[in-house]
Amino acid sequence: MADTLTLFTSIGLSEQKAKETLKNDSLSSSLKEAITQAQRVHGASGVDKAMGTLLYSMASRLKDTKRLAFLSESIAQRKICTELQLAAALDFVKGHPQDPINQKEFDEACGVGVVITPEQIEEAVEAVIKKHKDQLLKERYHFNMGLLMGEARTALKWADGKVIKNEVDMQVLHLLGPKTEADLEKKPKVKKAKVTENDVKVKKEEVAVNGENYTTEGYVVTPNTMNLLKKHLEFTGGQIRTRFPPEPNGILHIGHAKAINFNFGYAKANNGICFLRYDDTNPEKEEEKYFTAIKDMVEWLGYKPYAVTHASDNFQQLYDLAVDLIRRGHAYVCHQKGEELKGHNVAQSPWRDRPIEESLVLFERMKKGLFAEGEATLRMKMVMEDGKMDPVAYRIKYTPHHRTGDEWCIYPTYDYTHCLCDSIENISHSLCTKEFQARRSSYYWLCNALDLYCPVQWEYGRLNLTYTVVSKRKIIKLVETGVVRQNECNDELLDATTSPIHKCCANTVHISQVGVTVSQTTTEPHLLEASVRDVLNETAPRTMAVLEPLKVTITNLPDNFKTDVRVPDFPADEAKGSHTVPFTCTVFIEQSDFREVMEKGYKRLTPEQPVGLRHAGYVISVQKIIKDTQGKVVELEVTCCSSETAEKPKAFIHWVSEPLVCEVRLYDRLFLHKHPEDPSEVPNGFLSDINPNSLQVISSALVDTSVKGAKVFDKFQFERVGYFSVDSDSTADKLIFNRTVTLKEDPGKI
Repeated sequence: MADTLTLFTSIGLSEQKAKETLKNDSLSSSLKEAITQAQRVHGASGVDKAMGTLLYSMASRLKDTKRLAFLSESIAQRKICTELQLAAALDFVKGHPQDPINQKEFDEACGVGVVITPEQIEEAVEAVIKKHKDQLLKERYHFNMGLLMGEARTALKWADGKVIKNEVDMQVLHLLGPKTEADLEKKPKVKKAKVTENDVKVKKEEVAVNGENYTTEGYVVTPNTMNLLKKHLEFTGGQIRTRFPPEPNGILHIGHAKAINFNFGYAKANNGICFLRYDDTNPEKEEEKYFTAIKDMVEWLGYKPYAVTHASDNFQQLYDLAVDLIRRGHAYVCHQKGEELKGHNVAQSPWRDRPIEESLVLFERMKKGLFAEGEATLRMKMVMEDGKMDPVAYRIKYTPHHRTGDEWCIYPTYDYTHCLCDSIENISHSLCTKEFQARRSSYYWLCNALDLYCPVQWEYGRLNLTYTVVSKRKIIKLVETGVVRQNECNDELLDATTSPIHKCCANTVHISQVGVTVSQTTTEPHLLEASVRDVLNETAPRTMAVLEPLKVTITNLPDNFKTDVRVPDFPADEAKGSHTVPFTCTVFIEQSDFREVMEKGYKRLTPEQPVGLRHAGYVISVQKIIKDTQGKVVELEVTCCSSETAEKPKAFIHWVSEPLVCEVRLYDRLFLHKHPEDPSEVPNGFLSDINPNSLQVISSALVDTSVKGAKVFDKFQFERVGYFSVDSDSTADKLIFNRTVTLKEDPGKI
């Protein structure tokens, strides 16, 4: 472990980042192999930080590891030198899974060997500036410089973005000269037409369709609110616009299902639209698998996002707005350390009153990577509802971003990003859980401080479940400590069906004309399970499975006897279809369906008591009991007769013949106590409360042949056993089933 840690730090990873990487076995293995491949080309000392950054980015994003050696060597040979080239290389190998890779096509697709000269960059920037010269001269430094940068990069796909940026800055300076006092002032506003009383009445009616933002309790109204709202309504036409904004850094849980239902459902109920926006502002925690899993989960719940967006789409605009915030005197660069910032709810920063020009220069230095991580932050001059003073807007992180690579080394925080992205996307309602109520004041403050349209924030109560934890951080801890596997976290939600989750969430959501209920809802698992049973009873076809098999030989049938038995998929409505299963002289029943000694109230098979075989039309009677050397019953010899002629038995049991051997996983509550996060109930923390019997694996269960060919997440009712779903671990050779729920809350005797 220590050697691997040293290996990771040798390529430029911080010790903390290296330790985090070691916790991820898959990433750790891939990165180790990538470094080893690179060292074969360059030697141990030849892998510098730039190369190491690319190797880490490649290892964390590459799904098909058979291409790892090829890409590692391409990076080591300096064929792939930039994050842009790496992104193209990853796209290429993904789209060309067959061997061997066509080197010529690869090189062309990834810009290998393409040299962009300073003269080419100069010419491209000249052309862009010439195109916008009149507007530049008119607006000067208030012009959107990002537009120049974007057009120049489009013209020179493989050019270094930083070199283009420097050339743009230099040519703009040459054209406009140094900034004047007027350039440093905020952009002059276009004079708005006076809003008449009549206009206000009209707008109120439109706003009523759009949530009546400015009439909501707590909403901050400024002299420009109505003008901004008017522009917003002109753009949206009064349409409700919501968003589901998850961080792509962990596993979704039932609480997210409520958030998804709430945001998408509220928009749908009001003929509006809902965005799926990834809050991807923390490059250290984000992985491709989370981006994919989140989108899959939203779609699985039956919703189609109006658009899939990312906070990172707006990095340049967010940066420009931060500069504007400093110029307006609302933000400053601070040098307090992380430990000191923990007390920022009471202590005022000694740098709070530093000159605006000084903060502008320092913020630019932060952007250029001239400070170490933690050496400087950008903080906003405001006090939040919970008393915290001056929340951080930007911090320094020398970690490649999943989408933007190493283009940025400063990243915005949630408190800064969230409301601005809502404003940029013209969201009408920011719907969030109650714990974000303390951030409502900062949400309104920041939009108003920058004179931007401000959506309305409504809070609703979280959905919690007893006997579980609803926290991404704690769920990740369960995965990291090996208590559960990651695909179990995904599959156990997916093993259910969407309808009961919608129903469970809908029962906890109440919207009124003045907002949303903020009461936190704690739901008992059996309520969700009851909803699951209601749905699966109507949708999961019946099949027969034996979890603990006992062999039964029918002696009065020929050895080669075989017939097909028809089993209805839904006994209550046989018109919905059926399937056939084989019936031979050898069948298997559950061990619990036989007792050697008769007990009062026991209705199944005993030496004195015959039993019927479901769907087969036979009644069997025990003739001989066969035991092993330890005295355990291993086989029964029985005779059978037609159920039409035999006396009606007290019970009919399920059985299988010529079955498939499958693995079955039986899940129980993960925690022993109702509230594992409550210190008064579990003083040693939730990890000490794990139920040791939360998972039982039966590796050789027998299931009838009707499930052959079943796909992942196909659902069945195993008769008299429970509802099961095909697990994603299944292979062509062996199906694996997860129990979603039992047949009833307290199974008892069936």
